[in-house]
Amino acid sequence: MGRAFQNRKESMAKTSDAKAKVYSKYGREIYVCAKQGGVEPAGNLALRSLIDRAKKDQVPSHVIEKALDKAKGGAGEDFSPARYEGFGPGNVMVIVDCLTDNPNRTIGDVRTCFNKTKSKLGTSGTVSHMFDHSAIFVFAGEDEEAVLEVLMMAEVDVTDIETEDGKITVFAPNTEYAKARNALTEAYEGLDFEVDEIQFVPQTITEISGDDVEMFEKLLDMLNDADDVQRVYHNAEIQG
Repeated sequence: MGRAFQNRKESMAKTSDAKAKVYSKYGREIYVCAKQGGVEPAGNLALRSLIDRAKKDQVPSHVIEKALDKAKGGAGEDFSPARYEGFGPGNVMVIVDCLTDNPNRTIGDVRTCFNKTKSKLGTSGTVSHMFDHSAIFVFAGEDEEAVLEVLMMAEVDVTDIETEDGKITVFAPNTEYAKARNALTEAYEGLDFEVDEIQFVPQTITEISGDDVEMFEKLLDMLNDADDVQRVYHNAEIQG
């Protein structure tokens, strides 16, 4: 118990340009998810949770509908996932998940972010072995034993369950995502997930301070500003 976990949600955008960036990233992810698994949320669990997350992040419905309509059309861009790994300031470990229609452009953009912030881009597998690729669910509750029983009855391979401040956090391997989500929603009617997604959770934390903090925050800002970057995961803990 007590494993460090931080939800890497986009912080509320302060400018219209930043908001447009967030909307664009969601639109791309919804389009790809719908194209791969079908445009009906009822039959595409990943799409349903993605749309729920977009709504919680205040993405306008027209952005969501436009992405779904585009996927229904069948044509359009051919985006593929790309993952880059490396070390940031203070030797923190960083994973960058992208959706790209031009891998050469994307890796060039990511490399620029690393080069300009005293960071080092590595090869595939450089740091990902130090993260757990986990399905994570956070929801209101106190009785973790009852939740564990529900998941075990559904034969879900639970990694960990934590209870804190009236919230239950469930960790499971990413491959157990659909089974775990279905078990929870069937057992608890109207369950509202605060977090419902697959993330890379670091196995260890690297503390950074001083100049490394400013440079690390610059790296995150540059990556989040890149068009093709969808998510950034890291193991940094900033010391005040």
